[in-house]
Amino acid sequence: MMLTHRSNEQWATAIHAKIQHVLDEPGLDSSTSANSAALQNGSPPFADIASSDDPRFPLAIDHTLLTPDATSAQIERLCDEAVRYKFKTCCVNGSNVRQVFERMAQNNSNTLVCCVVGFPLGAGSPKAKAYEATQAIADGAREIDMVINLGALKSSNFAAVYTDIHSTVQSCHPYPVKVIIETSFLSTEEKIAACYIAAEAGAAWVKTCTGFSGSGGATKEDVALMWRTVSYMNGRVKVKASGGIRTFDKAKELFKAGAERLGTSSGPALMHGLATRGY
Repeated sequence: MMLTHRSNEQWATAIHAKIQHVLDEPGLDSSTSANSAALQNGSPPFADIASSDDPRFPLAIDHTLLTPDATSAQIERLCDEAVRYKFKTCCVNGSNVRQVFERMAQNNSNTLVCCVVGFPLGAGSPKAKAYEATQAIADGAREIDMVINLGALKSSNFAAVYTDIHSTVQSCHPYPVKVIIETSFLSTEEKIAACYIAAEAGAAWVKTCTGFSGSGGATKEDVALMWRTVSYMNGRVKVKASGGIRTFDKAKELFKAGAERLGTSSGPALMHGLATRGY
């Protein structure tokens, strides 16, 4: 049941119960690996990807270029790589959406355009994020990655976090929204709260990081925790890992923990088993 009209106090009660449920389940103590913890709820869908030759692998990649100084030529290269390797999406800032959409159409490619919203801080108003998402979709985006209001979450203003996410989800219908919770800023309890609120607000995905926080990026522990938190949605909410995914071994580790999508600028290198220093 979606908790659409709950007061902040009611949200706090529901979140407390969710935190207790997730943390009380076996497999999350410090002596147990994140992968084993994830497997308590059954094997994650992509846990058996063992090679970049697996046809599911390129379809699990959001090929990413989100730097503020990205040039038109660099976006063209991103598109060419996505077409060549058949990546699931090109993930770009709003000003680049139309260019990517047109490039994919010219190449008759199935690669979608993914656009970030409220990026990278998440501190804009719900109406501003919803409008930004609506404009991105009008320009050709078919997936939206939005950043939550971290200040509201850390202030325990859970109703505001719900409104923030739900506004964007509603504006994007029927296209999926991935909710970036920016794990490096959050405690374990806050990560669970963020994922739970996102799931209840209708998000299709919860995502680890923007890659702009200066942290180490996605970890198997965070992905396993997020996967456990949203598992009650029976696959309707999935986990995207992003930030610091530069080797195929790292990708495999995150798949085993529960990720079904990877945000990375290193997709071509990963396809060839190389290591990079990218996003």
